[in-house]
Amino acid sequence: MDAPLTSLPFGQLLDSIAAKTPTPGGGAVAGAVGALSAALAGMVVSYSVGKKSLAAFQDKLVAASASLVKARTLMLRLADEDAAAYGLVNELSRLAETDERRTREWPAASMAAVQVPMAVIAASTDLLRHFEELTTISNRHLRSDLAIAAVLAEATARAGRWNVVVNVGGLDAAAGARFLVESGSMVAAAAALCAKVEKACAEPAP
Repeated sequence: MDAPLTSLPFGQLLDSIAAKTPTPGGGAVAGAVGALSAALAGMVVSYSVGKKSLAAFQDKLVAASASLVKARTLMLRLADEDAAAYGLVNELSRLAETDERRTREWPAASMAAVQVPMAVIAASTDLLRHFEELTTISNRHLRSDLAIAAVLAEATARAGRWNVVVNVGGLDAAAGARFLVESGSMVAAAAALCAKVEKACAEPAP
């Protein structure tokens, strides 16, 4: 995939994902879903800023709005980086194991293919921390939207871990094991945060 995700109309993006090409694939989709999560939470904040009953939280809400815009941008950047990282690994894997270029570029390419989804997991967990705070300071009429944003963020984290799992084989055993443990812990934290957000969103409005 040569064009960045942000340059593609949604329908064209779906066609690109469905096509018989290595990228964009699961990693890019994970980042795109993370961006949707941040955008949906941004809508919740938009309906909260300026609301009289939430006057005491306006500074926090304005800050949250800016943070969510940054998160959305980061997720889309990571989606593009994942597509590029996997694209290079796929290209190198087609070369003979004795090929000079493969020998030279494989270690860094394999590491990037793991580090990018690790960053996706971390960004998803950060999003969920923001959402947990929003449960107490945002417009309760949009609690289903906030819950959906949380579900999408958790799904992004889980998807990110799958991309770690599938790519650690290119690393040495010790590094691979370390990334698996770390990513597993992060996903568990994301799941716990998502559960908290959903529980808070399910509570009746005061």
